[in-house]
Amino acid sequence: MTVEYNGLREWIRIVDEMEELKIIVGADKAKDLGVITDYYQKRKDSPAVLFESIPGFPAGHKVLVNSFATFRRIGLTLGIPYGPVPEMLRAWREKMDRCDYQTEPVLLDNGPVMENILEGEEVDLSKFPAPRWHSGDGGDYIGTGCMVLTKDPDNHWINLGTYRVMVHDRNRVGFYISPGKHGWQHREKYFSRDEPCPVVVVAGGDPLLQVASRQEIPFGLSEYVWAGSMRNSAYEVIQGKYTGFPIPADAEIALEGFADPRERMQEGPFGEFTGYYASGERPEPVIRVKAIYHRDNPIIVGRPPSKPPFYDVNIDSFVKSGLVWDQVEKAGIRGVTAVWGHLEGGGRMFWAASVCQAYPGHSKQVGHVMAQCHAGAYLGRYVIVVDEDIDVTNLSEVIWAICTRSDPATSMDFIHGAWSGPLDPILPPGKGYRNSRAIIDACKPYEWKDQFPLVCEPSREERTEVLAKWAGVLGLRDE
Repeated sequence: MTVEYNGLREWIRIVDEMEELKIIVGADKAKDLGVITDYYQKRKDSPAVLFESIPGFPAGHKVLVNSFATFRRIGLTLGIPYGPVPEMLRAWREKMDRCDYQTEPVLLDNGPVMENILEGEEVDLSKFPAPRWHSGDGGDYIGTGCMVLTKDPDNHWINLGTYRVMVHDRNRVGFYISPGKHGWQHREKYFSRDEPCPVVVVAGGDPLLQVASRQEIPFGLSEYVWAGSMRNSAYEVIQGKYTGFPIPADAEIALEGFADPRERMQEGPFGEFTGYYASGERPEPVIRVKAIYHRDNPIIVGRPPSKPPFYDVNIDSFVKSGLVWDQVEKAGIRGVTAVWGHLEGGGRMFWAASVCQAYPGHSKQVGHVMAQCHAGAYLGRYVIVVDEDIDVTNLSEVIWAICTRSDPATSMDFIHGAWSGPLDPILPPGKGYRNSRAIIDACKPYEWKDQFPLVCEPSREERTEVLAKWAGVLGLRDE
């Protein structure tokens, strides 16, 4: 199972050959682009959308959105076979298990990102069509599908994280990072020492690396190494002139600069993945851009959040589900048969797992570890644990299990003081960034699960036999 593309532009070409690319010409970046993006993100199995000839900008400047709304594109991006979601999840976990996570990036002297280098007075962010994604946003955001590079000043670990990046003026951008994230920890180390924090913002690049930047990769492991190991090929990088950071050699746009611990500007509001403007407008750190590197005809990758469900987050649900599953097993718990973070919770707030119960308390144990493992902890809300006969990706089945296999008075546990952040709409302003979690055990009671009432539907064998017999009459295919 290998990644079959090399970089963003080849990925776009393959997606076009798959007939899953929609090209839209002439959309205004402030009035049209965000609404059209929201329309496609809310449609299941919708195409990736490439905006071209954006008014007021060179015809070659483009914006790509809705990259991962189909599982065919997820399979392409991750290098796993396309098929039923449970089978893809198993293939993904097998791929993660095989990786040694040793593939360091390779430094080059040059690369496509250096086709244009702007420094000093030439630095001007207004040349790029950074969209106004939602009408209530406080500015134009060049960074939503971005990769923000920071470094731990103590051990030089390079982290890539996806944090929102708002354009303030020609050479300054604001970057909001939720408390506790790896990039936030790096930035706070510099600021606590009253030192400027070096930062690089990559506003378009390799899809797998961009996916990696959105995940809870283990502390201390660079996303370059994680994604390079996944693709079984080292990423090629160039060295930033001012920060010394390894910048993807094929990045579309890279902004290199520093955040001063004393400089703040009003950032936001911005419509977030919870479906609300929960974080409001606040003073946030600012990156003063020293240099812009960009390819000819650069492509901004946009992944603006919206009111759930929005299908571009499919890939985050998919990858995080594999990470949560993996972390539960590494905690010593076996018997989990599937994990899924539902889109209705933005891929974070509503988790479901199925388990083949092996002992009393097994299902509760799974739920508690899922709620607090690193990949599942941030801004969670509900964890539902069901039996192995329930398809955890099917929300209707999960709700049915809750309604028929859980007792409200005895099946729910609560965790208080868990990791949340300013994006959480239920937190009162100024009251800190902790919330509670509910773990719902919607499994048949272990002590008498073999006597639990039978489900009244045809067995899988009956269904397969009868539907195969009547397929022609019923107009069925591949049943």
